Amino acid sequence: MITAALVALVWANSPASPVYEQLRDITLGPAWAGLNLPLHAWAADGLLAVFFFIVGNELKQEFVHGAFRDPRQALVPMVAAVTGALVPAAVFLAFTVGHGDAARGWGIPMATDAAFAVAVLALVGRGLPPALRTMLLTLAVVDDLLAILVIAVFYTGGVDFAALGAAAALLGVFAWLQHGPGLPARIPSVLVYAPLAVAIWGFVHAAGIHATIAGVAMGLLMRTRPRTGEAVDPSHAAENLLRPWAMGVALPIFALLSAGVSFTGIGAMLGDRVTLGVIAGLVLGKFVGVLGGAWLTTRLTGARLDPGLSWVDIAGMSQLAGIGFTVSLLISELSYPALPDVLDNAKGGVLLGTLTATVLATVLLGYRSRQYRRNATVDR
Repeated sequence: MITAALVALVWANSPASPVYEQLRDITLGPAWAGLNLPLHAWAADGLLAVFFFIVGNELKQEFVHGAFRDPRQALVPMVAAVTGALVPAAVFLAFTVGHGDAARGWGIPMATDAAFAVAVLALVGRGLPPALRTMLLTLAVVDDLLAILVIAVFYTGGVDFAALGAAAALLGVFAWLQHGPGLPARIPSVLVYAPLAVAIWGFVHAAGIHATIAGVAMGLLMRTRPRTGEAVDPSHAAENLLRPWAMGVALPIFALLSAGVSFTGIGAMLGDRVTLGVIAGLVLGKFVGVLGGAWLTTRLTGARLDPGLSWVDIAGMSQLAGIGFTVSLLISELSYPALPDVLDNAKGGVLLGTLTATVLATVLLGYRSRQYRRNATVDR
């Protein structure tokens, strides 16, 4: 994903940038179904639906078997995720409110890219307590849920209720197949679920709701407990099948077609309220929101941090939460579809904010990791 984003940036700022724009705008799909979409729309609406299925599926697993089964155990990261979404939105609005359509992107800095953030933590925090990764994952899952709600409620246009009803009916069939009698053993699941999933996605898209919501809905309907004769439950089987495609194909293609921002006018970009609002939201808003929410929760409730963690560790994780790459780019496109210049500034802010948050978090967490390793050596 990072490589694809770098390729897009270099390409968009090279003499071959017109070719990049032509690639993004290639239109494919059946016009009769309203699906003659440009490639960048297929990446955002189609490929990301696979990624959001994984997100919805993970949420279901957490609700049934994980941290959300007993919310008291996850209270600190859950509250931190909420405040870590609200504060960046408020910071963005402080830069843009009263300036026309600029304020429409308030949802951009709310999101944390879970895959990106966990990858950075794995690279720089090998000496850190495992509880920090668990806390980051819990925070990221809640963050994903908030992002899904924001997209569904605030970045959806007029709704075609007939198409929405058809999607709901097919989701009912999907749920029945998961939790009802199931498919006969002689029928391969892919022959039933693949066309059913495509139909659900198509009706959600036709309803005027962002089609990634279809992926989330199907993920939340997955059965997480194996039945007699099943080696693995459908939830984990689907995750094992689709995760490599979501992470290795869908996200990189989305990054390639979405991250190509021209920085030729970077001076004007850095003076733009949208750019500054996104950067400040991701770098400052996320840090204050996550750290402040965690601290207030421990002071106002009976919740406590894991004994193995310090507040310096939480500060590093809070900065890491400012990595907003994937969902922030998606909300940028939903915020300014008819304003290409503002869209470029928003995406530029996402990239610069993500880079800044990554560097700051790497410095702080790398320092803490070295401290933990030195202490472990002394103890031995």
